[in-house]
Order: sequence, then C-alpha cells, then structure tokens
Amino acid sequence: MRGDGQVIRGAIVSVGAVVLAIVALNTSLPGQTRVFGESPAFQAGIGAHEAGTESQVAPDSSNANAISAPAEIEIPAPTRTSFMATWPGDEQAEGYLLDVSTSPSFSNYLEGYHDLDVGKVSGRVVTDLHPGTTYYYRVRAYAVSTPGSYAEAMTATTVATAGLVIHAAFDSSIVNNPNAAAIEAMINRAISIYESLFSDPITLQIRFRYSTTAPNGNPLPAGTISRSDWVYYAIPWNAYISSLRADATTSNDSVANGSLPASPLTTYITASSANGRAVALNTPTAMFANGSVGQGGPYDGIVTLNSAKPFQFTRPVNASNFDAQRSTQHEIDEVIGLGSHLNISGTYSGDLRPQDLFSWSSSNVRNYNSTGTRYFSINHGSTNIVNFNQNQTGDFGDWLSASCPQAHPYVQNAFNCTGQSSDVAATSPEGINLDVIGYDLANLPTPTPTPTPTPVARAVVADFNADGHPDYVLRNASTRQTAIWYLNNNVYVSSDYGPTLPTGWSLKDGADFNSDTHPDYALFNLTTKQTGILYLSGPTVIGGAFGPTLPSGWELVGAADFNADGNPDYVLYNTSTHQTAVWYLNNNVLVGGDVGPSLPSGWTIVGIADFDGDGHPDYLLFYPGSGSTAIAYLSGTTLVGAALGPTIPGNWAVVATADFNGDGKPDYLLYNAVTRQTAIWYLNNNVFVSGLAGPTLPVGWTLISE
Repeated sequence: MRGDGQVIRGAIVSVGAVVLAIVALNTSLPGQTRVFGESPAFQAGIGAHEAGTESQVAPDSSNANAISAPAEIEIPAPTRTSFMATWPGDEQAEGYLLDVSTSPSFSNYLEGYHDLDVGKVSGRVVTDLHPGTTYYYRVRAYAVSTPGSYAEAMTATTVATAGLVIHAAFDSSIVNNPNAAAIEAMINRAISIYESLFSDPITLQIRFRYSTTAPNGNPLPAGTISRSDWVYYAIPWNAYISSLRADATTSNDSVANGSLPASPLTTYITASSANGRAVALNTPTAMFANGSVGQGGPYDGIVTLNSAKPFQFTRPVNASNFDAQRSTQHEIDEVIGLGSHLNISGTYSGDLRPQDLFSWSSSNVRNYNSTGTRYFSINHGSTNIVNFNQNQTGDFGDWLSASCPQAHPYVQNAFNCTGQSSDVAATSPEGINLDVIGYDLANLPTPTPTPTPTPVARAVVADFNADGHPDYVLRNASTRQTAIWYLNNNVYVSSDYGPTLPTGWSLKDGADFNSDTHPDYALFNLTTKQTGILYLSGPTVIGGAFGPTLPSGWELVGAADFNADGNPDYVLYNTSTHQTAVWYLNNNVLVGGDVGPSLPSGWTIVGIADFDGDGHPDYLLFYPGSGSTAIAYLSGTTLVGAALGPTIPGNWAVVATADFNGDGKPDYLLYNAVTRQTAIWYLNNNVFVSGLAGPTLPVGWTLISE
C-alpha cells in the first residue's frame, strides 16, 4: 500500500536554534557569504514603477525648487560609505571648492575631491568611502574665478559596523540644483535607515534624480510623484527558493519560509538584481544612466523624484508639501525588491516576484491576481499584515491606500498624501516584507524554539534485501508487529512482515552486529536499561542475544561503526546532562567506550551517517520544536565541526538518514505523523538539493519508535 502524496521540496535555516547548537558544540560556522560567481548568470530585464497621489492630479509647481531654501538642511548622520560635508555659507561667494582627505594635513586627496567645484551650496554628500574611517574636509569660497583661503578643516567618521551598503550616485539634475545640499542630505537620511536596518554584506548601487522626465528623457505622466527603474533577473524557481530558504536569519524568516509553496507555482521568480544578491545569487548591476540594461551597467536601479511636484526635503512637512524622504524610500523599496508580477510586462509577466510568495486572500488560500482581495501575510494567510492595492491606476505591489489624510501613511502606500511622513522600520509592513524576501533585519530576535517539548521521532532504515537501497521498518503500535517495506529510492516495491517486538522493548536501529551481511534489530528496554539484538536474515529472526545494560539516565539512540573495526557500536545519550557517548562493541559484547560531544538543550540525535565523506560517522541533529537541523561532524567521538542543515516544515519531522538515491551522500527521511506520509530530501553534505514524496503508511502503522 502506498500514497503518492505531494512532492515536497525546500529547505530553510532557523539561525537562532542553530546558534544554540554552535555554542554548545563549541565550534564555529562561516558567516554568510556572497560568492556570486558560483551561481549561474540569469536573463536580465527592465522593471519600472510610478507612484501617484491620492487624487492622482497633484498640482505641478514651477516653484518646487524654492520649497526648501538652500540653508534648510537636516544634516544626516554618516553612513557606512558616505558623510555629508557642510560649511557656513558666504553671501559673497560664487561657489566653493571642496577637498577631502584621509590626512589631517591634506597630504593626499580622495579621487575626485581636490578642488571639486560644488557650486554655491552649503553642503555636499561625499560617497564611495570606506567604513569606519575618519575623513578630513575643507572648502574655500571663490568669487567669479578667484579662490579664497581655506576654511578650517572639519572631520567626519563613517560607520564602522558591517552590513548593507547603498552607494548613491547623484545625477546632474541634483548636483546642479540650487537645493542640491538639501536633496542629497534627504537621500542620505533615507539610505541611513536601510543601512541601520539590514545587515546583508552587499553593496547596492542606486542613481538618484530630481527631474520631470524619466531616465530616458520621456516626460513623467501628470499623476506621477516619483518613479523607479530597476534591473530584474528571471531566476529558475528552485534556484531562488533554495537560496531564500538558506538565507533565513530572523523569526520572520522562520515563519515565512514555512509558508512557501511545496512545488513551483511558476517557472521563474523575477527578482531585482539587489534582491538576488541579498540571497547570494549571481545578479549583478546592469542598468545605465538612461535606464537601459546591459552588461556592465553600473546601477541596480534609478530613483526619480518629480521636480514639478511640491516636495519638501526637511521635516516636519508642511500640509501642502509631499515628504521627499517618504517617496525616496518608496522607490528604494522598489529597486531593492518589492513589487508584484502584475506590474511586469513581456516574456516573464506570468512569473511571480518574491513579494507574490506572501500574497493571500484568506488562510491557506493564495491570491496573486488583480481580482479579489489580496493581503501580505507570512504565516499561510492567517495574519493580515496589510492589504495590497487592487486599484489598476496604482501599483499592484503597493499597499491599499485610504483617503487623505491616511491613518497609516505607510511608505509603500499606493497613493501619497501631502503633509504626511513615514519611514521604513523593522516592524513596518515594508521592513517585514524586505526581511522575508531575503534581506537580513539586524537586531531582530532570532528564531526562538518552541518551549513546549515535542516527542523525539526516530525511524529505522536499512537494506534488508541486499539490493543496495535502504528500506523502511514499520511498526504496528497495537500488535507490536514489524514490517519491512522494500524501496527503490523513494518508490515502494514490496514488503514482508518482520518479527514482533517483545513487550517493554523498543527498536532503536538496524545494523549488522554478527557480520553475516544482514542488518539486525538493536533493541532497548527503557525500564531495565537492558539492550538486546535480534539477529535477522532478511525479515526472518535467526537468533538473539542480550547486549550491555546502560547506566541510569542513559538511553540507546543509534548504532554505527565509530572505531572502524567493522563492528557497529552503540551511541548513547543522557537526557539530563545532554552528554553523548559511544560504546564499542564486538557483536553484543562491550569492549570499550568514549565520551562524545554534549548536545544543546532541546536538540537530539535522529540519525548517524558520514555526511562530509571523511570516513567517520557524524550526528544528524534535530530540534523538534522549531524544525531546525544541524550536522555535528565527528572524527571518532571528537567533534571537529558543525553545519546548518535544512529546516523541516511544520507537521513533519526528520526521522532517519540514509543514501536513498545511491549518490554516496546521506539523505533525510521525513515523516508526517498526522498524514502518515513520508518524503525524502536529497542532500549534498548539509545542502538541500531536491525532494520527493515517499509512500504513505497504512492506518495503524508508523515509522516511529516508542
């Protein structure tokens, strides 16, 4: 009897739980890496977004540039790679020449920052710098063409912490504007918000404009307040989803990745270049200053504020003005990854964007169409965080907007209002959405394992018919009968009844203890702490023997050959101290023992196999409360390393490990105790490769030991 069920694919990482494991195991893991060249190149395309106003007929203003006078600057704090140089204005000056150096004596100059003519402004954002570095700057005014003397040198120090970097390039429409300093200061304030929120070790390249035209010179539509143009890549579904799962770092991610579909909904995911790099994919910058896309394009995207609209670059915002900082963040969000496939045209218009993975109409019912209700949720639609806009005159990836003034003037509202401000935050819909599509929120609590203890689930798999494929051992909870299901990879072939287990004894593993090439049953009596071996030939009992009795507090959790003598050994676990130990056996006789590594609280051994191919068996660890897995690499009983493994979806447990597809690498056996469905996740060491459904067990039978 078998049930095909639904093919299961996917793997997520629950970092908080694994951190506990790493500390307790006294080892370390490499941090996030961004080796983009290791993934294939993808097809690039151009995306665009335009934001409107609540009425979509906001007045044009030829005096918009005068809204924020040159002296009105909110000086932003330095970012990781920029700071704002400011100086007192001189009414007699025609302009200023700016020097920037890493030397207080100005014995050197940054490239492009020696006698840089910045015009008649009182500040300039200096970009493309190094984190944690002190810079010195000075200016001298000039009248007509005669420079004056240098003003006193000033200093600024960039932020030293590692994390996301947004490198701003200012278009001539900004640097030649009378309000250049105020505009640049506003943009840097917006950038500092993202850099403080996200810890991704990547650099994003965004060009900023203040103009009435799009980058290609076409006029902006009358109702447009801001626009973004950005690069997207068509990434095969499994490539993106696997990278997204592996990137999980927060509790949001842990929940959201559990709601990802088990099988592809579209052929591709169309992710922005910035978003692709956030999940370690090869999606380089490709946009040129005119908005075209091609190899060597230096930008991830371009943000344009409509200079014909009454923008204000300082806060608080007057009732008749739009908040430039809010609109800038809206378009940055678009460039770095937010948006719906409903706004993509052309070849990939039917392929979902990352945001669409979290679009629902009700609990457990997805909706990524332009009809009906859609809302953003990260827990299978159970919690509505914010509704998506379904008004075709606005962007379908934005939030549903209320009439002005808005009670919740979120940054991503589809339509903007004058006199209202908002920023992206860790708990705002935008911050949560960016988090779950691959950006790493800093200072957000990492996933906390469920405090309610979950029973440990283990299964026994071994090759009972000597065909080179591991088989399932089933147990009938009522009769204590066992059965062996012979498999070819994930496919049920046939079955035989095995021995009935004696009362009080549970089956812990299958291994060849008497060296007759047939796996035997390793039994354990929890009450007496006695161990025993049932010798089998296929499914038939041919004998039995007692093994050693375990000390109080210890239990038998598996068997494998740790000392390479050709005999399986016992793996023991102490539930109070979390200590492991290995007892070396010659058949059923104890010949020695060693202490193994201690496990962190809540983690347990569910399988033993050589994951890294070094000839030594390793522990497969599972945290049932959170679904997290990890591999403890051993040399004998000595811990030599550890690695994150894929996280198991809700209602499923990893119950054993064996090489099901014959590639020489151990795989995960998953079991859903509610549906009795099995599945196999194929791994390469600790990395999820793919997954398939296995047979469903009949009613009354289970894979789980008592």
